[in-house]
Amino acid sequence: MNKDQPSSGAWVGFLVVAFGVVGLIGAFATFAAQLPFDRAMARSAAIDQAIAACQSPDPGPALERLRPQLGDSAGRLLPPDSQFVQRAAAERIRMFAELHAEAVEDGFRLRFVIAAFTAAAALFGCMVLSIVRSGQAAGRTPN
Repeated sequence: MNKDQPSSGAWVGFLVVAFGVVGLIGAFATFAAQLPFDRAMARSAAIDQAIAACQSPDPGPALERLRPQLGDSAGRLLPPDSQFVQRAAAERIRMFAELHAEAVEDGFRLRFVIAAFTAAAALFGCMVLSIVRSGQAAGRTPN
């Protein structure tokens, strides 16, 4: 083996690092998995604030300020009426079910993408190692 030629251990190290980097990218991608839960908690807090606002003599302005935080729930809750608390409870259940389904779907997509990129990195590393080994067998040094 030529002293300028990297050892097979160096190439194996390269493969491990390439594979590890993709794994780290996947680990960071999992932070997106909690977004539906965060949205559900924020929406639930907004529903609680809307219920509290309805206890005041003039809930209209307070509820309008909550409209952005209520998101698509605002259309189902506003304007308030005598059944507001019951509608808010039903909307909370619907919202949690919707965001749970979104979280399950996002989790599946994230796991699929992580697995696909990890397999692609492994395939890339195997191809690089096979090229290096074929070059070493022929006595050539990689460029």
